Amino acid sequence: LLSLLQKWALLALSSCSSLSCLCCLLGLLVAIGLTLGNQGRVLLAPCSIANIALAPVSRQCPFDPTRVYVS
Repeated sequence: LLSLLQKWALLALSSCSSLSCLCCLLGLLVAIGLTLGNQGRVLLAPCSIANIALAPVSRQCPFDPTRVYVS
């Protein structure tokens, strides 16, 4: 009886894990698709030179490929 219960629990947990992984994969594919669709312009839009308040040197720029991160 215990072995059968363990098998069902393992099946349920693995099913939930697979479903969660599939959702994450779909979200990643959507994010990559949107980024490639607009050629990454949205990522750098807040960091444009025209917007002085959010210049790339400021800490509020959400994405700056030129920033050197210190760990």
